[in-house]
Amino acid sequence: MIENVFDTLTERGFIAQCTDEAEVKKLLGEKKVTFYIGFDPTADSLHAGHFIALMAMAHMQRAGHRPICLVGGGTGTIGDPSGRSDLRKVLTDEAIEHNCECFKKQMARFIDFSDGKALMVNNGDWLRKLGYIDLLREVGAHFTVNRMLTAECYKQRWEKGLTFLEFNYMVMQAYDFYKLNGDYDCVLQMGGDDQWSNIIAGVELTRRKTGRAAYGLTNKLLLKSDGSKMGKTAGGALWLDENKVSPYDFYQYWRNVDDADVKTCLSLLTFVPMDEVNRLSNLKDAAINEAKRVLAYEVTKLVHGEEAAKSAEKSASEIFTGQSSENIPSVEVSDAVGKKLIDVLTAAKILESKSEGRRLIAQNGLTLNDEKISDVDYILEEKDFPAVIRKGKKKFFRILL
Repeated sequence: MIENVFDTLTERGFIAQCTDEAEVKKLLGEKKVTFYIGFDPTADSLHAGHFIALMAMAHMQRAGHRPICLVGGGTGTIGDPSGRSDLRKVLTDEAIEHNCECFKKQMARFIDFSDGKALMVNNGDWLRKLGYIDLLREVGAHFTVNRMLTAECYKQRWEKGLTFLEFNYMVMQAYDFYKLNGDYDCVLQMGGDDQWSNIIAGVELTRRKTGRAAYGLTNKLLLKSDGSKMGKTAGGALWLDENKVSPYDFYQYWRNVDDADVKTCLSLLTFVPMDEVNRLSNLKDAAINEAKRVLAYEVTKLVHGEEAAKSAEKSASEIFTGQSSENIPSVEVSDAVGKKLIDVLTAAKILESKSEGRRLIAQNGLTLNDEKISDVDYILEEKDFPAVIRKGKKKFFRILL
């Protein structure tokens, strides 16, 4: 049985970079440490891109370490330039506060905050109180501009113009680590690999100002086997909020991942033991669907709870066996009778465009009530409703008048 969580994170494929791998592994194996991961409240829900960070935190806590979930009530006023080619929208204080509260509720599904086992801290509590001259004198002297300009997090913003506002982001994030180190004996900062430059800055600032040990560790980003970002849907991000993405649609996203991505997702996004992960991911052809079903169920259970996962799994099973299910995503339409099916589906956003509809029909990929549609000008009649639409092989929708 693996006892050191560093080995667990390594085996499951979490670790991308570490400031001192040998020292961090030794530290995590010898004592219980306090560590933190930051989340800027740029929206009112976390999304699939945050998933790996949440799982890494959960593994660390299960091994006895104490997480600090740092919500960026201060850094969120500026916006992280990492991985951006454009300037982030500046949020109001009210929006930032609301988003932070939403994050707390979602994080509680992954992290146990009872009895001081984890902390939720807002960096607005100290960053908003910092005087500009105080910050320059206390922190600014420890940063060289030429070193900052080599940071990966600024490169994509360089062509369009990196604002002085954004240029300060690294300084503020570094100050967070210094502050948490002093207040909570936090010795490790974790985050996505796109945060490496910012994490290094925090490690160096903390060491210089305190003389104490401080370390950084990044997790791999959630990417598909072809290198593109996972968690993107036709409607945008794959949100963890059930009001933005229903548990059924969330389940279906993971049920439909590419075969090549199954092992990565099972390793990083579930607690399924690695022996079972290896068995499932080695299944071939149609048998790989068992692995995808396990993946979809386990991920949906983590995010939305066991009841929602069971309901989504039941709905998917009923649909694939040709049965009716009340849990198919439903869309209400008006005045649909007498109109072209392709027009109604486009207006209801089931189709992204009419051209997509024409392509699906040409490929026999669109069915209405289990009948393939071959006529692009098919006119809906009253007898067609309630209508069950199948788009492609696995996406089902119910249309109600």
